[in-house]
Order: sequence, then C-alpha cells, then structure tokens
Amino acid sequence: MPIRVLAILSVAALAVGQWFIWVYAPLEETMGVVQKIFYIHMPLAWWALISFFVVFAASVRHLIKRDAASDILAGAAAELGVLMSGLALISGSIWGRAAWNVWWTWDPRLTTTLIMWFVYAGYLVLRGSGMGGERRAMVSAVLGVVAFLDVPLVFYSARIWRSVHPAVIASREGGMAPEMWHTVLANLVAFGFLWLTLLLARYALGRAEERARAYMLSR
Repeated sequence: MPIRVLAILSVAALAVGQWFIWVYAPLEETMGVVQKIFYIHMPLAWWALISFFVVFAASVRHLIKRDAASDILAGAAAELGVLMSGLALISGSIWGRAAWNVWWTWDPRLTTTLIMWFVYAGYLVLRGSGMGGERRAMVSAVLGVVAFLDVPLVFYSARIWRSVHPAVIASREGGMAPEMWHTVLANLVAFGFLWLTLLLARYALGRAEERARAYMLSR
C-alpha cells in the first residue's frame, strides 16, 4: 500500500479516534476529563514497545544476513520508539499530576520506562556517530538486541513489583466501561496506522540515503 494512502487512512483514523475520545467515551467519575489522556497515553506506550520489538527483530536479522535493509529498518523503528515512549512519559506525567498530585514518582513502571528511553536514545546517538558504516551497523545491531531486555521488564513491572501505575490488562474488565474499551481499541488502531505510515516513510528515506551514499562512493 502506498505511503500516501496510508497517510490519508491515518488522518481519517485519528479523527475517528478523537471522536471516540471526546464524544463516545463517557466521562470518568473520579478524574473527569483528565482521564481521557489515557486514550492517547496507552496507544503511544504500546506502539513504542512494538517499535522496540521491530528494532530487536531487525537487529537479529542484520546479525544473520548482514544486509543494509535490516539496519535501516532498525534505525527507523528506534526513532519512532524513542519519540512515542517520550510522548508516553510526558502524557503520563500530566495524568499522574491529576491522579497522584505529583508530576513524577519513581514507580517501577515509570522508572523502567525512563531507563528504556535513555537506552534507546543512546542507541540513536550511536547510530549517528562517526563510526564506520558496517562496523556501526554491527555494533548497533548488538545493542538493539541487548536493549530489548528492558522491554518485557517495562511491560510486566506493574505486576512484578508493587506499583501505583494501573495494570489495565491485568483484570478481566480492566475497571472500564465497554465504551471506554471501544475507545481504547479505536485509538490503538488509529495510532497503528500512524506508526506504520511513519515507519515506512522513514525506511524509504533511509533506503534513498543509502543509495545516494553508495552512488557517491562509486564515483
């Protein structure tokens, strides 16, 4: 599917997602309108974790195949993961200020997420360093595999340790009305379209940069 078509679908899906948030979903009794941040915060966090899984899978493939495409895909997914996990931390802090009366607390979920963000930000710094092409790709692939160890820890941290962060998927109902679950799913799909659009666009740009670099070296 062309990136332009995906972009149009993303805009439409995001618009529908906003309708679900502000019109369809009921107002939460305790937190009121602030609770609606959840419908943006959760998709950002989930697609950030999926981004880091793509980094892991592409890094493993690069270590086996040694192909530039896997390296480029890993870099594109890492950029998206750092962006979305950073936005998830920011939106979560806004929500936390209303729920816990603090902008930040060293909760296991928040702490492991912050560590994950720093690790993958460091991964991007490494990719942007002046290290040689293939050597940089190999070192980045190794780091892309090792860094993924923190991702399952982020996901299960609210269950392993005592955490004030809600584990929404832990219970059968998640403490939410059906309309709220519909809104969550609608926005997960909407952000999924956006994620795929940005990933493919960044990957295509990376491939173009690789071709341009190869052309310049061949002259």
